[in-house]
Order: sequence, then C-alpha cells, then structure tokens
Amino acid sequence: MIGDEPQMKQLHDRATRGHTLTADEQAQLDAWYAAQDVDEAAMLSVATMPDDLRDLQSGVEHVTVLDQLKTQQAILLPEQGELLRLQRELLQLLLPDEDESASSS
Repeated sequence: MIGDEPQMKQLHDRATRGHTLTADEQAQLDAWYAAQDVDEAAMLSVATMPDDLRDLQSGVEHVTVLDQLKTQQAILLPEQGELLRLQRELLQLLLPDEDESASSS
C-alpha cells in the first residue's frame, strides 16, 4: 500500500539525500513514483486535448470553406462558358471578317 503524501515526500527526500531505505520503503516510494507518473500523464493528456481538438476543428473548417468555394466555382463554370460564347459572337459581329477585308482592298 502506498503511504500518505507527507510520508511519501519524506521518503523521497531521504532517498534523494542519499539515505538508505529499507526494501519496503523503497517499494512504497517506487509505487508512489508510478502513481505520480500516471497522474501527471493524465493531466498532460487532458491539457493537450483541447489544442488537438482546436487544430482538428480548424482543419475541418478550412476544408469546408475550400469545398464550398470549389462547389461555387463548379456552379459558375457553365455560366462563364456561356458568357464567353456570347462575347465571341459579339466580337465576330463587330469586327470585320478577314476575308471581307482582304477582298475590299
């Protein structure tokens, strides 16, 4: 069984100062270290989770905006093609035909 926090801190202090611990004390201290590592890892994973989620959400929003833009471009493409066709017809009406220009000179 792991002892209470003050007792474990005292064992830690003794061990880090070079005092010899009994086998039982060393086992308790090792178990306390392992529990501290688990608690710390849990805190770190919780702390980084929101950043990961924000990054993921930002990426999803970016891809969604790009998808909407590409969809709008696809919708407008036929209309742009029709506009170009009408402009070409207008230019053909306004500009003299090369064959007619060559024969009249």
